[in-house]
Amino acid sequence: MQYSTSEELSIGKIKFKVFDLGGHRIARRVWRDYNAKVDAVVYVVEASDFGRHAESKDELDALLSDESLAIVPFLILANHIISEELLLSRLGLTNLTTGKGMVNLGDTNVRPLEVFKYTSRQGRIDGFKWLSQYIK
Repeated sequence: MQYSTSEELSIGKIKFKVFDLGGHRIARRVWRDYNAKVDAVVYVVEASDFGRHAESKDELDALLSDESLAIVPFLILANHIISEELLLSRLGLTNLTTGKGMVNLGDTNVRPLEVFKYTSRQGRIDGFKWLSQYIK
């Protein structure tokens, strides 16, 4: 059984306290225990595992529809991604991403949401830099 772990991650001037809650069925039971206390969600998808995309979509949909996460930014890190457009379609996120650059969503009710490749260190850094603009 895998247990949740935490670590601190620094990117630029921002320190992230990251909790790896795991994605297996038993670990998912505790996800909601953390929802009220998070400033952002980083959701990791094994993009090459097409057989689990439906399951991943269901779990992501549950998180995105959770009221306690209504304004929380979502960074989706996709490992082994072949086509970003295909993954967005399979996860039901087509036209829901907000852009990879500096996007001012200030007074809107739009939740920041974006997909970054997880296959390289640079992809992770770019993803967390993107996320940092939405964390206070």
